[in-house]
Amino acid sequence: MTKPNDSKTPFTLKWTRQQWGEIALSLGLACLIASYVRYSIQGELMRMSEILLIAGGVLILASIVLGWAKIRGYFSKRSSQLGTNTTILTLAVLAILFVVNYLGQSHHKRFDLTSEKLYTLSEQTSKIVKGLTKDVNIVHFAKSRDQNLDDLMTEYKDLSPRIKFQNVDPQEKPDVAKEYGATRMGQIILASGTRKETVEPTPGSAMSGGEDKFSEEDITSAIIKVTRNKVKTVCFVTGHGEKSLTDDGADGFAAADKGLKKENYETKSINLVTSNGVPSDCDVSVVAGPTQAYFPQETQMLTKYLNNGGKLFIMIDPDKDAKLEDIYNAWNIKVGDNYVIDASGMGQLLGAGPAIPLVVDYGASPITENLQRHMTFFPLARTVTIADSSKSEPQDVELLKTSAASFTTPKLEHQVSYNPKTDTKGPLSLGVAAENKSGDKDPRLVVIGNSLFASNQGINQAGSNGDLFYNVIDWLAKDENLISVRPKSATNRRVAMTQAQSNALWWISLFFLPGSVIFAGIYIWWKRR
Repeated sequence: MTKPNDSKTPFTLKWTRQQWGEIALSLGLACLIASYVRYSIQGELMRMSEILLIAGGVLILASIVLGWAKIRGYFSKRSSQLGTNTTILTLAVLAILFVVNYLGQSHHKRFDLTSEKLYTLSEQTSKIVKGLTKDVNIVHFAKSRDQNLDDLMTEYKDLSPRIKFQNVDPQEKPDVAKEYGATRMGQIILASGTRKETVEPTPGSAMSGGEDKFSEEDITSAIIKVTRNKVKTVCFVTGHGEKSLTDDGADGFAAADKGLKKENYETKSINLVTSNGVPSDCDVSVVAGPTQAYFPQETQMLTKYLNNGGKLFIMIDPDKDAKLEDIYNAWNIKVGDNYVIDASGMGQLLGAGPAIPLVVDYGASPITENLQRHMTFFPLARTVTIADSSKSEPQDVELLKTSAASFTTPKLEHQVSYNPKTDTKGPLSLGVAAENKSGDKDPRLVVIGNSLFASNQGINQAGSNGDLFYNVIDWLAKDENLISVRPKSATNRRVAMTQAQSNALWWISLFFLPGSVIFAGIYIWWKRR
């Protein structure tokens, strides 16, 4: 008979390979978790975190070796194989998504489906930023980040490594705020070399949810200002009923003045008589829709200005004789004594009458090379053409061509129809750009048979009137790098409804649409039961 073990019999604990593997797995996972927690707190991989990470990896590897028999037995089952296939498929999908996301981050590409391409940087911005030759530091002073601004700055930085952007809390870094001259929260300050420019957010509207936003137009304008070496002056001639830079009415030029200043031009009004000619600081001179004739001496002053290499932009409306024929003749330009009628119907589709020609066909000039497939409008225009196409100098280009359905008429009446005896059939030219390269002074002249296209009302239309006006100034000032299509603003597409229409929409959305779905479901169930 065998005696049972007494208290003096030694006790031995034997662990299997499987149990050792489970302990190693537990300790390995604990080491990995501890390593991650230390890393997240310290912000960098210190020595102890590295030791824990390595130890965790070794222990997990040991657990796999020790429990290999059980693992092999588990995966030999049919249910385990199905589960394994599902796991592998899931991991493969996650891997594909990871690769796609990585490629998306590495090769940034967005698709803008808005009609005005509001979320795509404009041609002007792209041209200016890609052409930067010096760094531009952009600093947003605020306590929290602005996601819309961050997205916009990502687009800018993708165009050029010259763009440097950072968000700075002026309370945490007062030295940076003092260096840039920040005066309040929410400002953006751009700096390049010794030049600085401040951009304030645009007050939010109902369409933007009431949030203040920074516009591409303002940021690009600031980039121009801090990177251009010289501020050029555009002089507007006065004294003969020309459009005024301070007039904010429909026919005034206050909007054009504001737009020129955004492109870093200085503007001023001049009188040829009191200044005894065009002042020497005028890089470009503009004659904007005179209603009275110039004195012969004034015409001679403008001629002398051009002969000395000046840059002149004349906008002359129908039925107005400014007595500038000497300039036109010397530059091989003919200004018609007529009105242009557009009978194509294109203008009517956009709310413009036949006396407002619409142009979508442009001549081969730097001024209009970016305007192809864009529309411009000219309320009450006259023809401006090349007088003699056989002349080699000056080099003339007819900029603006109306449709084949347009025609001229000697006077504007309530009912106008084409008369083959007195009228000229389209296409018709509304503007000419001329350059005289025969000497070393390179004078330039642009004549357009309309001034209202650049008025406050015309320049803000849905077309590209503003782009045309600013491009003419840029070409005359020899700032061809600014010639482009500029950022557009959002079109207001809000729908206004009466109270009755609002009530009808409420009943339809609350009862009719859900009721139709419920009724269809009941009908299908009844048929199939």
